[in-house]
Amino acid sequence: MAIKLYNPTSSGVRHMASTDYSCLTKKAPEKALLAPLPKKGGRNNQGYITCRHHGGGNKRKYRIIDFKRNKDDVEARVKALEYDPNRNAFIALVVYPDGTKSYIIAPSGLKVGDKVVSGHNKDIKVGNCMPVSEIPEGTMICNIELTPGKGGQMCRAAGTSAQILGKEGKYVILRLQSGEVRKILGTCRATVGVVSNEDFNLVQRGKAGKSRYLGIRPTVRGSAMNPNDHPHGGGEGKCPVGRDAPRTPWGKKAMGVKTRKMSKPSSKLIVRRINDK
Repeated sequence: MAIKLYNPTSSGVRHMASTDYSCLTKKAPEKALLAPLPKKGGRNNQGYITCRHHGGGNKRKYRIIDFKRNKDDVEARVKALEYDPNRNAFIALVVYPDGTKSYIIAPSGLKVGDKVVSGHNKDIKVGNCMPVSEIPEGTMICNIELTPGKGGQMCRAAGTSAQILGKEGKYVILRLQSGEVRKILGTCRATVGVVSNEDFNLVQRGKAGKSRYLGIRPTVRGSAMNPNDHPHGGGEGKCPVGRDAPRTPWGKKAMGVKTRKMSKPSSKLIVRRINDK
């Protein structure tokens, strides 16, 4: 996918770079696969802000995505490639011979008219879905299940993928883009290929208003707050953060401190962590 640059006709577009959507199909989204998506503004059921910097933004409808890909041995045709406002990857509308339609995460290289299929012992072709134990070593995969039958949870963002390094008993060893090496059960399913819109990391919004369209509110520095609002707040003029480490607004250590619980059951499946030498 390409990136679009603009002539500097105003300050807002001077450094702007956006995704080129010319590869997508010009059509309205499939009405039967839309669901309402009410805004919460980062608040819980009691009205308290539990997730900061959320609020506003353009109205959206949720696209119902088939992460499980469990309609086996039935070849589906890609009818359209579409934009999804709820994710940075593109989605593909696939139609089965019985007329059923569903959205899937579109891998890079998938085109309108291509055929995709899921099940056991299928061709290693972009867009096909199968258990990871049946995919050869060295293959790039995406939309990976962590629990068999639960649906893809890993490598769903634009340009992400994992590489199969080998097989060890009932487990398959994957290398993630973060550098982490971990095992997953061989019965977990994955889609062959890399998630579409790989150049998304080159997008420049150009102006603050673009973030507001996305529902992102401003982030205020802790050192600019009062002492009752943040551990970094207060003092005369510009002050260092003090204490023994940078802190979150709730007083917990931040920036470079490990937060993962070592007692998590999945810790035994991680072969090499991100920061291991």
